[in-house]
Amino acid sequence: MTDRKLTHHTFVLERDYKSSPARVFQAFADPDIKARWFGGTDRDVWKPIERSIDFREGGREVDESEWTKNGMVSRFDAVYHEIVENLRIVYSYEMRVNGDRLSVSISSIEFEPNNGGTHLRLTEQGTYFDNLDNADQREQGTSELLDALGAEVDR
Repeated sequence: MTDRKLTHHTFVLERDYKSSPARVFQAFADPDIKARWFGGTDRDVWKPIERSIDFREGGREVDESEWTKNGMVSRFDAVYHEIVENLRIVYSYEMRVNGDRLSVSISSIEFEPNNGGTHLRLTEQGTYFDNLDNADQREQGTSELLDALGAEVDR
């Protein structure tokens, strides 16, 4: 039987991008741009199952893909709670693998002008279920996503 345990973790990641807050914000709002940096786009690694973004307060985002090397299915299911254009995004999301809930998190992303570019601050508070996910790996994965975002907006 699985050890029934909750683990909590909060982290803050910050990045400076050369692009304006409007361009960085748009990389979250535009489904085509987001698909290029938000993981799951390498068809050698990921096979998309479902992908949709309703980028508005109360809207949902789903990103479900199968890992081609092992057949595992990963699902990101989010709800947007507050969106202030070019300033902040607040959302909660659940992560599942093969239908098992790994975690539920609330995240805020803040966009601040910085020397002609953008200073981005992401704060995430997560609850991880039954040792199915590792908080340190989540922080690393989110950090990698922010690096991919930078590569997209600053190219």
